[in-house]
Amino acid sequence: MSDVTVTGNARAEQLAAIEESGWGQPFRFLQPHNVSFWVYLLGVGGGLLTMLKYFGSGGSFYTPALAGGVLLFGLYLIPWLLLLRHHNRFTAQPAKLLATGFVWGGVAATFWIALPANGALLEIWAKAGGTSFAADWAAGLTAPINEEWGKALGLVLLIGLAPRLVRSAYDGFIIGAFIGLGFQVFEDVLYVYNGATQQYGVDQFVTSLQVFVTRGAAGIVSHALFSAIFCAGLMWVLGRTPGERNVLRGVLTMLAAMVFHFAWDDMGGLGGGTAAVAVLPFVIAVIELITLFYVLRHAARRERAWTRALLTPELATGAIDPPLLDAVSGLHKDRKAYRKHLHSRRTARHLQEAASDLSRELAYSGGNESAAVTHARNELLRLRNK
Repeated sequence: MSDVTVTGNARAEQLAAIEESGWGQPFRFLQPHNVSFWVYLLGVGGGLLTMLKYFGSGGSFYTPALAGGVLLFGLYLIPWLLLLRHHNRFTAQPAKLLATGFVWGGVAATFWIALPANGALLEIWAKAGGTSFAADWAAGLTAPINEEWGKALGLVLLIGLAPRLVRSAYDGFIIGAFIGLGFQVFEDVLYVYNGATQQYGVDQFVTSLQVFVTRGAAGIVSHALFSAIFCAGLMWVLGRTPGERNVLRGVLTMLAAMVFHFAWDDMGGLGGGTAAVAVLPFVIAVIELITLFYVLRHAARRERAWTRALLTPELATGAIDPPLLDAVSGLHKDRKAYRKHLHSRRTARHLQEAASDLSRELAYSGGNESAAVTHARNELLRLRNK
């Protein structure tokens, strides 16, 4: 009798997790009756026009620089996408939704919002504090406001376009990272173009390579990180899933992202022209990464609970055992313990991937039996019985 009760409770929790997470819901971009759709089109359309105008005047002359920038930062995208794909494993977001966020960050947030807004605010700081003050502090007092909120507007629009899909702080973290990555890549190409114009078109590919090395290295702790942290904080403030709203944590998280952005843009002012300028980037980078992993761990808490609820009924089928359930829904230490339990990193990885596939198919089927669920379950049983 107790087994039946547990199974019934597990089934109810599984269905509740599917409903709360929205996992398995399709993403539909074309929504002419949704105001978020038209605001998105306005932002991306306005960004495209600004981009064409900005590059159009000298685009033909600076084609080698632009081509080099697009090629280099296009390649730069590959490891980023692989990394984010790895982290998009708990109740994973659809690729189309993430691509929509990437385009907002690259086109709308960069060219429609940040480019004109930054120019205007920089002039205000120069007039208010003088040229010396502006040189030291204007960038850090400008970009964190215009750019972080401009990128976060993309998350708000995606909530409007996919309210069932964008629910948790982890959703905000992943989507924010894609929006920030879009901003980062397009801004870097813009830096390549500006560098070529400052050199009057001399050695354009060399210039693009220099920008790629400096901006690419700094990009590890740049816009993708800022936006992941900021958007996770915004989702905590909004509290779109039961029990997750935490306004204080959300506000502090958003402020942390803005402070990090300020620190990178005003490194010279913070260093005060001393030797500290050489050490400061590394110190800030370490603090940023610690904060990033702290936010990631707390943001994923609800997603891990949903994943556990999705797979718990599978204990009765034998497809999942308790150590595997802990590993696929747990932290790094749980996955490490599972590898030790099996004495094989490769087997542990394959079983966790198969369990994740099963959880995805269960979400897509609404917790019901389907051909895809049966196939995923049988594949997991086959791997466990090898």
